Amino acid sequence: MAPKINHPSISYSCYYAKNREGEQFVSEHVFSYQISGTLTLGYGEKQHVFNPGDFRLIRRNQLVKFLKEPPPGGEFRSVSVYLDQHTLRSMSVEHDIRASSPTAKGSFVSLAPRPLLKSYIDSLSPYNQDGVKMDPKLVAIKLREAIFILLQGNPELKEMLFDFSDPIKTDLHAFMEKNFHFNVPLERFAYLTGRSLATFKRDFQKIFGNSPSKWLQQRRLHEAHYQISEKGRSASEIYLELGFENLSHFSFAFKNRYGVSPSRL
Repeated sequence: MAPKINHPSISYSCYYAKNREGEQFVSEHVFSYQISGTLTLGYGEKQHVFNPGDFRLIRRNQLVKFLKEPPPGGEFRSVSVYLDQHTLRSMSVEHDIRASSPTAKGSFVSLAPRPLLKSYIDSLSPYNQDGVKMDPKLVAIKLREAIFILLQGNPELKEMLFDFSDPIKTDLHAFMEKNFHFNVPLERFAYLTGRSLATFKRDFQKIFGNSPSKWLQQRRLHEAHYQISEKGRSASEIYLELGFENLSHFSFAFKNRYGVSPSRL
């Protein structure tokens, strides 16, 4: 079932029958509440499971894998509020809220359930009805309300929410080994490592002795070979997980490199 709230800043996720998995780049901070079912988020090699009743705040500029699982005979339901940079910058100027020591560490924050958080989420439910549209001015108010409520219960979140800096230049080798399985453009990898695309390619060649595109395919195929031969997993289980867009492309590339199809390994 598609979300009913028709606005990019506030959305309901709701569907039945089967699990849904994928990946995404989180470009804005996301405040979410798990209504039913479970959400598993993967960051590099780490995973965290959110259960019904859990509140979370996901930090912006993250690459994440997700698995949404409806309960037996039920539906997966969650609501998410996207705290965009324009709103946060405006509040920073208007209310003199600034990050005193920007340290955007950690991919997410698990929030303790508080009455104000739950009442805020409940206040959004009338807009999750057929034919109801949220006025942009009302959306702006609800976004600010969410931010003030978050800060009231967790003042330390100021350091995350009001840190407007771009990603700093990071260890390229460590970052790529952690995130090679994400199927995102090179421009995204460059940005997240604190580099221009030209600098990213130049540094990459120095460190890996190969172009980013060639290295990514070889690294993904190497991991695929390990998963199939050592872990007994099938090609259909892992091709999306390792950043390949479709099974036929994965099988062709695998056979071209190892001389045997994944199913014959």
